[in-house]
Amino acid sequence: MSELQGGPGALFAIGGAEDKLKKRMVLQEFVEAAGGAKARIVVVPTASALGPDVVDVYHALFAALGAESVVGVRPENREDADDPAFIAPLNDATGIFMTGGNQLKLAGVVTGTAFGRAVTAAHARGAAVGGTSAGASILAEHMIAFGRSGATPRQRMSQLSGGLGLVQGAIVDQHFAQRNRYGRLLSLVAQSPGLLGIGVDEDTAAVVRGSHLEVVGRGAVTIFDGSRITSNAHYAKRSEPILASGVVLHVLPATSTFDLRDRVLLSYGPQPSPSEIAELAGAEADLRKLAKEIAAEGVSPRYYAERKRRAGKRTAHRSAAAGESRPEATEPITAGADPDHVLDRSQAEQ
Repeated sequence: MSELQGGPGALFAIGGAEDKLKKRMVLQEFVEAAGGAKARIVVVPTASALGPDVVDVYHALFAALGAESVVGVRPENREDADDPAFIAPLNDATGIFMTGGNQLKLAGVVTGTAFGRAVTAAHARGAAVGGTSAGASILAEHMIAFGRSGATPRQRMSQLSGGLGLVQGAIVDQHFAQRNRYGRLLSLVAQSPGLLGIGVDEDTAAVVRGSHLEVVGRGAVTIFDGSRITSNAHYAKRSEPILASGVVLHVLPATSTFDLRDRVLLSYGPQPSPSEIAELAGAEADLRKLAKEIAAEGVSPRYYAERKRRAGKRTAHRSAAAGESRPEATEPITAGADPDHVLDRSQAEQ
């Protein structure tokens, strides 16, 4: 058994097409969540139509990113998924990663079997559990089995099946912006307003820890909150457009965090340190001073001469009052002077 402790692990719902060649930000985050140099990752390629190559690709990627070990486990049917030989590697995993492919096949093999229960148990003891594309959809309580693309929500646009239930009260869709899946996710929210619709772009992950969702990667996570929706989904026929009024939309780029329980934005963007805040305040003061000096540019030369003469008289008066002789001084000329003494530009040019 793994030595992981401290509560459930992180969940990674990746929108597909994650970067495998350059920065590999999303996959790097997964390896770190799985234990970094001590990560023992099990790759589950059940959804994929590819052969052993898909495991070889992720083995090379996770090993290059520092994982201690990477193995592939591929149950092809429900009999395999109840076989202890397929389940045993999950008991020692610190990370479980499900590949993309046919999500209905993945659900048909994994959910409700000993294999699916072992994935849930691994997550409960602290293992990071993630998936890309189909592997992301199955993390939710209800998963999209299949459906059509399009921006307008329509009746019978998609169909649900059971997921692993690791993300409660939500539906996860993937390749979201790239395959224009707004309509199908919104149609499901209209039909089941109690569920949050979570759409994840490619090379992007919705990372869930407890009730908090954080966005990692180069795209965005789109959330539909239909808790106050007005809809005609209960009587719209066949493929008619569905009314969806009052849906709250959240589009969350990288670094955004969202509370899935309270359905509110928590933070966005990098948070500056106190020293950076102080530095920014100083820079702002400098800019204000510079703005005043720039604003004084182009004032009549007679104005400058008058300011200099007045400054000299005040300095002489102060020196006389103090009973001592001081060198003549002048004030710096900046903006903010008494407007009664600023000559009109047209007068200066005469």
